[in-house]
Amino acid sequence: MGEIKVIRALHPGFVTMMKQLDADLQREHRMSHAEFVALMFLSEASDRTLGLSELARQCQQSLSAISRTVGRMEAEGLVRREQSSRDARACNAVLTEAGLSRLEQAVPTHVVSLRRHLFDHLDGVDLKAIGDAFERIAAAASGDPHGVPGQPSPDTPVGRYIST
Repeated sequence: MGEIKVIRALHPGFVTMMKQLDADLQREHRMSHAEFVALMFLSEASDRTLGLSELARQCQQSLSAISRTVGRMEAEGLVRREQSSRDARACNAVLTEAGLSRLEQAVPTHVVSLRRHLFDHLDGVDLKAIGDAFERIAAAASGDPHGVPGQPSPDTPVGRYIST
């Protein structure tokens, strides 16, 4: 009976939470949640640069979806595209100073929104167990035995904010 309850609540709960996160970021920073996540991963990358294929993988988006996301951010000067030095057919997304600044402004909103729409509803729930379970799910889906990365580096906007 417990599994059915989880299955029935998971989808509407997740979709509602994501819509609320997106609405909060749109209202406060004119930024979608997809754009926030892309900027976050770029900020954590070496030289703040990722190939579009790798950015798509990390953001859990298709290559065409991440290309559209990058296009919107490029039009605002938050990222720039450059040809890969390793593969002439590939393109990299590079986080600009304006993109880093916009991300740094948005991180507090994102954290407050996550607390309000997710963590405030998990009082008494074992967060470590939930985190471990989702890491196993991500690892199984990706074929990566290491799952997803843990804490962001304290040298990144998200890492600086959550470590204070």
